[in-house]
Amino acid sequence: MCTMSKVICLATFFELAKLRVEALRDAASAMEQEKETLLEMIHNIQNSQDMRHISEGEREELCLTASRLMGRTLTVEVSVETIRNPQQQEALFHATRMIDEVVNKLLDDLEGYKSHLMSLYGACTSEVPSGPIDQKFQSVVIGCAIEDQKKIKRRLETLLRNIENSEKSIMLLEHPKSTVQQLCNNEQG
Repeated sequence: MCTMSKVICLATFFELAKLRVEALRDAASAMEQEKETLLEMIHNIQNSQDMRHISEGEREELCLTASRLMGRTLTVEVSVETIRNPQQQEALFHATRMIDEVVNKLLDDLEGYKSHLMSLYGACTSEVPSGPIDQKFQSVVIGCAIEDQKKIKRRLETLLRNIENSEKSIMLLEHPKSTVQQLCNNEQG
């Protein structure tokens, strides 16, 4: 009887520990995402059109503040390691390499490689994508660990969002007045 109650007690402890470990991993993953989001927000503000329309003194002060915030954010180290088997490790390596190849060629043909990134993203989403899907990339991503699949999808979302923001900035520089009005109308509609 004593041995049985100890076994039950230990099993209960391990079940609770399992739940707490998963909660810890989830919280750390959320912190990783929060860090990425903060860095992206600070970067976008630093490069926003609004920064070009303020006085030199204000811009300098805001740039110093942004740099200080960026530095402080980068001092936060959060890491959630993913346990992978050799096949998952290989799949992650290939998926990362495929994305990096597209990113490295982006400046050569922004529109063409943006659509390629969109086809990579389409391969990562469970929803019906609006465009083509890169089948080869999809088969590589399916071989990755679930956590890696989520990180790959987030990375592609961030890249596409950054391209979109860059395109808006370029449009604003090329056609300042008409584009601002058009962007405002698009966001209202």
